[in-house]
Order: sequence, then C-alpha cells, then structure tokens
Amino acid sequence: MERTTAGLWLAVVVSGLYHGLNPGMGWPLAVSAGLIERRTTALFASLVPLAFGHTLAMLVVLLPFVLLTQIIEWHQQIQIVASLIVIAFGLSRFIYRRHPRLLARIPPSRLGLWSFAIAIAHGAGLMLVPIYIGLCRTKTSDAGHAAAAQLMNSAAGMALLVSIVHSLAMIGAGGLCAFLVYRYLGVQIISRSWFNLEAVWAFSLIAVGSLALALAVAFPH
Repeated sequence: MERTTAGLWLAVVVSGLYHGLNPGMGWPLAVSAGLIERRTTALFASLVPLAFGHTLAMLVVLLPFVLLTQIIEWHQQIQIVASLIVIAFGLSRFIYRRHPRLLARIPPSRLGLWSFAIAIAHGAGLMLVPIYIGLCRTKTSDAGHAAAAQLMNSAAGMALLVSIVHSLAMIGAGGLCAFLVYRYLGVQIISRSWFNLEAVWAFSLIAVGSLALALAVAFPH
C-alpha cells in the first residue's frame, strides 16, 4: 500500500514537471514579461497568475469526483471509467490537434485566465483524475463505515493537495525554463527548438490513462 501511494504521488509530481517543461503551459509568456520590463522580478511575478490559473483548472476538474469518491465500493469502477475518459481524450487530441478558437480570444496579458483555459483545453486536469482517485482509494480503503461527511472532507482535502503539489512542480519546472532562457540561453532557443507538442501531449494522456487502468484492474481492493 505504501509503495502504491508513493508511486501515485510521484506521478502527481512528474506530471507537474512535465506540464511545466511544456512551453504550451505558458513559461515563454514569463520570459516575454521579463524582456518587456527588463526585470527578472517581472518574470517571476508572472509565474504567480500562471500557477494560480493552473491550480484552479486542476480543482475544477477534480472536484466533481469528490462526490464519487464517497462510494468506496465503487472506487475501482470509477477509476476504470476515469482512465478510459483520459485515454479517449488523448485519442481525440491525436485526431484533432487544433487549439479551440476560444483560446485565441484570451489575451496573454491575462495570465491567470489564460493559464486556466489552456489547462482545461489540453486536459491537464483530466490527466490527474485517475491518479487522484487512486490516492483516495489508498486513503479510504480501510475506512470501513466512516461518516459520509468525513469522507467528503478527506476527498476534498486530497483534491486540493493534489492540485497544489502538481502546480508547484509545474511552476517550478516552468519557472526554471523561463529563467534559463531569459538569463542565459536567449529567446532564439525557443524558435530553434520549438516543435509541435500536440502528439506528445496526446500520447502522454493515453499513457497515463492506460497506466491508471492497469493499476485499477491489478489492485481491485
């Protein structure tokens, strides 16, 4: 049980690092803010709304599953369904890789709103759902007939903790990329190394969903 829990938390952190390294999650906007104002502090200040928007997006996706996690005896079925949804969304990203038109209407200056919208559109929060449900299973598997309110508070607290830990890893990795590009590497590296990450992103969704599905089937209790 301890190894399973540690592995799930590692997945939360690794997915956050992956999101942070992805330029599509916004760290080039932090570089832009630093270059425009010619201050490193402007770069780091722009990371705050990016982190807030990303965290809010995680919570919006996870909170509906807080209610479902009260049904302890259905945790495996819920995790299987969530995993299949993530896999299906990943497959859809392979087929349709264009950004939703709504994103083009949000100016990058509204970093918090932009970060929230981009995380929702790319399924960043959806990637966490099967991991979150797995953590709730390990936490409540021995809860027996605990009160519904206690389970609700535990699930809501877990959703908040998962969102915060994930977003801290995301903004840490993204902030490091932004600082290195701003101070040492230069913006030219973005144009030289830029490539379409949509296929990689879609593959990662399918991989996470498949792994969560395998764990749900392998550990039914």
